[in-house]
Amino acid sequence: MSGPDKNRRLGRGLSALLGETEGEAYEAAPAAADQARPSRDGVRMLPIELIRANPDQPRKAMGEAELEALSASIAEKGIVQPILVRPVAGAPESYEIVAGERRWRAAQRARLHEVPALVRELSDQETLEIGIVENVQRADLNPVEEAQAYRQLIDRYGHTQEDVARAVSKSRSHVANTVRLLSLPATVLTFLAYGRISAGHARAIAAAPEPEKLAQLIVDQGLSVRDAERLARPKPEHEPGGRRPAPASATTDKDADTRSLEADISARLGLDVDIRHGSDGGEIRVHYKTLEQLDDVCRRLSSAEH
Repeated sequence: MSGPDKNRRLGRGLSALLGETEGEAYEAAPAAADQARPSRDGVRMLPIELIRANPDQPRKAMGEAELEALSASIAEKGIVQPILVRPVAGAPESYEIVAGERRWRAAQRARLHEVPALVRELSDQETLEIGIVENVQRADLNPVEEAQAYRQLIDRYGHTQEDVARAVSKSRSHVANTVRLLSLPATVLTFLAYGRISAGHARAIAAAPEPEKLAQLIVDQGLSVRDAERLARPKPEHEPGGRRPAPASATTDKDADTRSLEADISARLGLDVDIRHGSDGGEIRVHYKTLEQLDDVCRRLSSAEH
């Protein structure tokens, strides 16, 4: 899939696929009712045992309390929105979940024997894309899962950050900043995945010399994002481990416009950018880790001259 077709598919998601059958409202059947009848809107009632989970599901963690609450709701009211599945190649009457795994698991706990499902012929790429778009739009992914999902779409299938941002209704800078979190050490990513630190904490310490120590300090002392930013700020040159200070007239707290500009330039370069501005002028710092990244910046600057 390439060109306009690729981007159109990336932006579709489950809501658009459900929209293919609009005009016939799907009515959820109570858990105890006879659910064997076919639906006029294209929804089929599939036996739960014929459906299996998708091993590439972007959402890895499902909370026990969350599943129990959904299971209780399904037991009382049935499944309001059908799940989306695709046929399994080489396995007649077997289906793999594209979107709706949580509903499927909760339905098993509610002791349902069948679930309403839309069956669509979808490729591996389409399955992954729809799963990512739906989970992100519903805020079902933790920051690490979200970053890994974006990375898959960009690296595995060649989508640009703009493609991904448009599909999940986020800004390009949000996508770039989220993917950048994956450069953090594994310990920090674990804290982030389990909610012990926030994405704001993680971004604050990402460029610090020892992010693991800072992350542990944040967890141990319950520090705010502002505290994390202060700890991660470069030390003055005269202190041990200090860096060259910013111009004396530079402001310590950046305004929203400066931060927005930093995010925009970061998104374009794919690197951390630090803008220091004061009454006497300022400077732009671009942080790179490898010579390849530096070469890429140089190429971009050279291209801009022509």
